[in-house]
Amino acid sequence: MNWSKIMECVPNFSEGRDLQKIDKIVAPFRAKEGVKLLDYSNDEDHNRLVVTVVGQPDALKEAVIEAIGIAVELIDLNHHQGQHPRMGAVDVVPFIPIKGCTMDDAITLSKEVGQRVAEAYKLPVFLYEKSATAPHRENLAAIRKGEFEGMAEKIHLPEWQPDFGPAERHSTAGTVAIGARMPLVAYNINLNTPSLEIAHDIAKKIRFIGGGLRYCKAMGVELKDRGITQVSINMTDYTKTALYRAMEMVRFEARRYGVSIVGSEIIGLVPMEALIDTASYYLGLENFSMQQVLEARVME
Repeated sequence: MNWSKIMECVPNFSEGRDLQKIDKIVAPFRAKEGVKLLDYSNDEDHNRLVVTVVGQPDALKEAVIEAIGIAVELIDLNHHQGQHPRMGAVDVVPFIPIKGCTMDDAITLSKEVGQRVAEAYKLPVFLYEKSATAPHRENLAAIRKGEFEGMAEKIHLPEWQPDFGPAERHSTAGTVAIGARMPLVAYNINLNTPSLEIAHDIAKKIRFIGGGLRYCKAMGVELKDRGITQVSINMTDYTKTALYRAMEMVRFEARRYGVSIVGSEIIGLVPMEALIDTASYYLGLENFSMQQVLEARVME
């Protein structure tokens, strides 16, 4: 990709089970000039699709708008159930500057997309994170509170008027949050207990809002097919709070319940630096830097 400007987008769609619908939603990101689909993963328990795509800003914008339109047409949240909270068929659309772009560029792009999808699909849009128009709208969890069902009334409150689109929840597609942010790492830690209450309690203790780790959001999730639970984590700034800290804090809090960690997973893509930082900690490396990573030097 010999592009002077590269923007990343990681849209989350509320469909993780119907493979035909997933293929249609992902289709706008395939074989497009100026756009490259890097990854997409669907989770049946969460009933959610996470797409990672990069591109030149204008080309990426058009592809994202097209995908949102397909999701609005295909997904009816009146018949959607899953472990992950959701307020929209397209739940959240973050833009992340990667190369030759600034955070201001990402904010501008997010607003352009928000205005376009509101006009084209009659979809209420909330701007969040760096694009937020008020402090109480920065946190995605605050916007999403009440989810699809609760948004029918919430959207009529003066403080929750959408930034774009009608002040009325879309009858099937709900609402969407669009914004600009730092790279986020979606990191899930699995526990050897079927107790969702335990997973919830641990999540409450490790997340920042509960007095835990800065730049850490977390919730408990039940993995019914495996008979276990999960602490599902979003690390919103891995440069400030490392993945290994989340792992060790979950391990520490789990001990009081006699629970152990049985594995973890990363959803979507992750910056190499986030993994190197964690590997350095567990290997006890001294004075290690990214300059010692072969792939990093080759890419220079």
